[in-house]
Amino acid sequence: MPYKHTGKLIPNKLKRSAKLTAEQKEEIQHRYLIVGGVSQRNLAEEYGVSRRLIQFCIYPEKLAANYARRVERGGSKMYYNKDKHTVSTRKHRRYKQELYLDKKLEEKVD
Repeated sequence: MPYKHTGKLIPNKLKRSAKLTAEQKEEIQHRYLIVGGVSQRNLAEEYGVSRRLIQFCIYPEKLAANYARRVERGGSKMYYNKDKHTVSTRKHRRYKQELYLDKKLEEKVD
């Protein structure tokens, strides 16, 4: 029997995989390129992300080049660990179930 929360979507503000919102990315670009006086490391520390992510926010062309190089190599080259995947899937389902019980999920729109 499927879970009751299967057809629901997690709102962006509650997604745990998303590190920065679009507004935060624009703010980072503005603060670094226009205002100035702040380093990439300080921004990374302030937002709780890596310096590399800050660099990709400031210079989107570097992110595109990084993806192109990854495709040339044949993908991400990450190895699949079945046990680790099973554990993370269970954790995600529990998290989504909690959101469902708290009535924080949104209806799926096709």
